[in-house]
Amino acid sequence: MTMARKVKRPAKAKTPAPKGKTRLKARKPAAVPAAAGLDTIRERIDGIDAELHALINERARLAQQVGISKHAAGHTVDFYRPEREAQVLRMAVERNRKQRGPLRNDEIVRLFREIMSACLAQQEPLKVGYLGPEGTFTQQAVNKHFGHSVRALPLTSIEEVFREVEAGTADFGVVPIENSSEGTVNNTLDMFLASSLGICGEVELRIHQNLMGRMASLHQVQRVCAHQQALAQCSSWLSEYLPGVERVPVASNAEGARRARDEDGTAAIASISAAEVYGLNVLVPEIEDRPDNTTRFLVIGRKGFPPSGDDKTTLLVSGAHTDAPGALFRLLEPFAGHRISMTSIESRPSRRRKWDYVFFIDLEGHCDVEPLAKALAEVKSRASLFRVLGSYPKAVL
Repeated sequence: MTMARKVKRPAKAKTPAPKGKTRLKARKPAAVPAAAGLDTIRERIDGIDAELHALINERARLAQQVGISKHAAGHTVDFYRPEREAQVLRMAVERNRKQRGPLRNDEIVRLFREIMSACLAQQEPLKVGYLGPEGTFTQQAVNKHFGHSVRALPLTSIEEVFREVEAGTADFGVVPIENSSEGTVNNTLDMFLASSLGICGEVELRIHQNLMGRMASLHQVQRVCAHQQALAQCSSWLSEYLPGVERVPVASNAEGARRARDEDGTAAIASISAAEVYGLNVLVPEIEDRPDNTTRFLVIGRKGFPPSGDDKTTLLVSGAHTDAPGALFRLLEPFAGHRISMTSIESRPSRRRKWDYVFFIDLEGHCDVEPLAKALAEVKSRASLFRVLGSYPKAVL
């Protein structure tokens, strides 16, 4: 466990042959004879690659036509449709299930996401602000949701992400909202009290925390720098394997990695990409206490989108007197009456007066679709503060 290792970039997945109705018809490849030589198999692969390349080019040309038909002088953000992308990814997962493909669902989703990202960016890339610096988990969430053909803008705080999207400098923003182990990021919730921005999507990212530094072994670690949430997610491991070592909370895991690069005796907890960016050795991989450690991120933007067929709605609501008996029950009663599933509820100070609260509620469904639309109308009639922060596609994997 004490031996250091250099980071290796993950191997790229092989691109599968496309399926479905296209001008170049998809076909079921003939079985390769068991006695076929390596050269024969490589020739087959080359032929499939040529077909695949032609189909990707055709898809890109069709994407161009979609943009031109909408608005010839529009910007890329005008053509971005998260509900359509979610539908495409769900269909890809379903095809993979039916065909029992050898690639995992997450690999298929990543391939299709990158194709869509490249097609959308033909004129200009989307500009996406995120909580930086480079090498954070939020940057990974940007790449997972938008693909790598966007212009990712690392920003110094959640507040700055909101400001840059409001000003139009960024088309969208990505901010953390909750961790499965450590709970809600209150700073993100509080920004919605003053901001006019809405929620356009969500990203769920499996979080692996890694101990890294310039040293060769754990015995040389004098302090560990990381974001407070990362330290909390790894507290049991740190207590067992680095007892007595100082734990230093910093603004981000990337900041901890920068300090580990510049300071003798300092180790960091961060992502594999941070180790690559800052040239650090991964001393021990995956030190998080819970194997299902996952962070949820929100995509914020300036407009809403139509239903995708499998959506979630986030509501900001409050009553006139939240300390009155039954105040919260009165706000939630319509959801039970219309059989709406509530997946999350958080309270925050309203900033209107002391001991008064607002509630952030996640619900199943889209605000424009029954029965949720009826339930929301009833809640609005009972509320002193009511705002639909967004209806957006559920995270696809």
